[in-house]
Amino acid sequence: MKRERNYNYAFLFYDVGEKRVQKVFKVCKKYLTHYQKSVFRGDMTPSKFISLRSELNKVIDKDEDFVCIIKLMNDNVFGEEVLGNAGKETGEELMI
Repeated sequence: MKRERNYNYAFLFYDVGEKRVQKVFKVCKKYLTHYQKSVFRGDMTPSKFISLRSELNKVIDKDEDFVCIIKLMNDNVFGEEVLGNAGKETGEELMI
């Protein structure tokens, strides 16, 4: 029997149609921390993954939109390198 992994951290990024950007942004903001433009990341539980996926499936157009969730076991298993101005405006104020 294959054992399911419990992922506890996620990166999410998306490219969706203009009409749905605000809806997708709001769903992502409920579950993850806004990192930069259409990029989110943060701690997750299996139940939060299920809810996030369910809500996103209700607002996206599967034929036109792209949403990618990278699932990790925890936030200690990746290296991060930021090039450029990390304090730069993210555009979040345009989405609210």
